[in-house]
Amino acid sequence: MQASDLIRMRELEAENAKLKKMLADVSLQNMALKDIVDKKL
Repeated sequence: MQASDLIRMRELEAENAKLKKMLADVSLQNMALKDIVDKKL
């Protein structure tokens, strides 16, 4: 592996971690909204 490959891999890993966090946040929001809707019905 070349240095540029390692740099790119680290960038992709950082982006992947960011996207996983975003997905977790949206999933929590979705669950909270579903709970609110269920309680009102």
